[in-house]
Amino acid sequence: MKLVFDTSVVLAGIGWRGEAYQCLVMLARRRLIAYATSATITEARTKAEELIFAGKFPHDPKPMLDWYLARVRPVEPAPLGKRRSRDADDDPILACALGAGAKIVTTYDKDLLDMGKPFGIEIIKPAELLRRMKA
Repeated sequence: MKLVFDTSVVLAGIGWRGEAYQCLVMLARRRLIAYATSATITEARTKAEELIFAGKFPHDPKPMLDWYLARVRPVEPAPLGKRRSRDADDDPILACALGAGAKIVTTYDKDLLDMGKPFGIEIIKPAELLRRMKA
């Protein structure tokens, strides 16, 4: 299954052992194919550094972030035209999904979740992705 993880899921998955982590386990087991653009990779690195500096991670997240970034497939973002989300920072996630031909974005971001199904892309929480993968 082709998908895009929002930065919120990546950071939760590399920092803690909850649902987001289980999604990354599925990536490790090759049950998922995750895509990222240079912009989404930069955002993940920047946000991780901010959380490290603030002392928010329970352990050093760098090895797991490096692992994740080595496994995502790079893709060029598709042009969206006008701004699509309430938060302009969320548009690169949609552009990544469109560029990859992914049908799912997995996120905790309320602005993205409230969008419904833009461009036919489902936006779901990690718990829903896990539920679907078990079915």
